[in-house]
Amino acid sequence: MRIIDSIPHQSMTISIFQMNDKYMVKFEAGPMEQTFKFLVEEVRTVEQLKEKITADFIEKVRLRFNDMFLQLKAV
Repeated sequence: MRIIDSIPHQSMTISIFQMNDKYMVKFEAGPMEQTFKFLVEEVRTVEQLKEKITADFIEKVRLRFNDMFLQLKAV
């Protein structure tokens, strides 16, 4: 697996990896992470992949991080 690109964001790290026939987009915020996998045959280029990672997509990831953080603090 190798990192091939990143997406700038003010509150989380967004890295794009390629491994075999998949692109993986990894979101990191503090001690938590979320990873989404996309088949290369469905998303042919990194630019097409980045088009899928819209502001709405990122906002939903951020909201999920908030839920994860609350669950972590409740333990």
